Amino acid sequence: MTALELSADPVELTAALVDVPSVSGTEDTLADMVETALRDLGHLEVVRSGNTVLARTDLGLPSRVVLAGHLDTVPINDNLPLRRTGTGDDLVLHGLGSVDMKGGDAVLLHLAATVREPRHDLTFVFYDCEEIEADRNGLGRIQRDLPDWLRGDLAIVGEPSNAVVEAGCQGTMRIEVRTKGVRAHTARAWMGENAIHALAEPLRRLAEYEPRHVEIDGCHYREGLQAVGIKGGVSGNVVPDDAVLTVNHRFAPDRDSAAAEAHLREVFDGYDIVVTDFAEGALPGLQAPVAAEFVRAAGGEPVAKLGWTDVARFAALGMAAVNFGPGDPTLAHTQQENLPAHQVHQCAEVLRRFLS
Repeated sequence: MTALELSADPVELTAALVDVPSVSGTEDTLADMVETALRDLGHLEVVRSGNTVLARTDLGLPSRVVLAGHLDTVPINDNLPLRRTGTGDDLVLHGLGSVDMKGGDAVLLHLAATVREPRHDLTFVFYDCEEIEADRNGLGRIQRDLPDWLRGDLAIVGEPSNAVVEAGCQGTMRIEVRTKGVRAHTARAWMGENAIHALAEPLRRLAEYEPRHVEIDGCHYREGLQAVGIKGGVSGNVVPDDAVLTVNHRFAPDRDSAAAEAHLREVFDGYDIVVTDFAEGALPGLQAPVAAEFVRAAGGEPVAKLGWTDVARFAALGMAAVNFGPGDPTLAHTQQENLPAHQVHQCAEVLRRFLS
């Protein structure tokens, strides 16, 4: 097992992390390497929980910043080992997890090693199983078993954001719209009622739906409502008596899940709907003093996070929370994941300026 050089160029540290496979559920080797490297620094308290590694300072400073990144990736798709193109400022790293989110992890690990006199106390959280079902997410286990390790005044999650501050996140909800009919032989279809045909009206409402646009703390959130699946039918010669339309709603964080559900029941008034999954969004919280300080350090204008990330877990604890990391989030989970080296350096410098 090759040791990680945390004080080295964070681009080279990114390359080293990418070349250690860590598909969700198999993060043990990478977690071992991260734990060893953090313990060897000597100035951080370090604990391990499963394949989550946590480290923090305890300097008695008046504020604390939590910096978090997940160690796992989606499954390998013929995109390992790491490949490089270009040189110097044009260097690009290609490979699984380079964007989501080992570039962000490398930046945080580098800062853990090199920011020895921070202006805020720091907590680093490198966690497992983010890319799979929520009940296996390492942050959930830490919240249950070691809740003090997740508390602070600001959480920065190193998810890819093109080195721009993405504030808060949308909530998400999935529902099923159910219709009933009467079975009959398709040769005598007039004797039945087709449940799939009955979905025409809900689909029309979706096609004509106008999503809200909401501005919060200067960040523009655009909501969405989309059909993502249809099930129905029992045989090729039977009029179906049951059909289910699955709909996903992405809602701005000025609404909670109860308000989002009420809105969907209004949209699909007259139909039987069942909520099958939801996650609360996170308000930007950019008015919090430490968050405003970070936005100033990052420069530019923060933008809304159009999607759900683990910032919502931190926001639920009463903290301001933002996404900030290198890489284009539209490349996450694709075979073509690639990360410009200059964004890694940019994120490291912004965070160093804020923390030091």
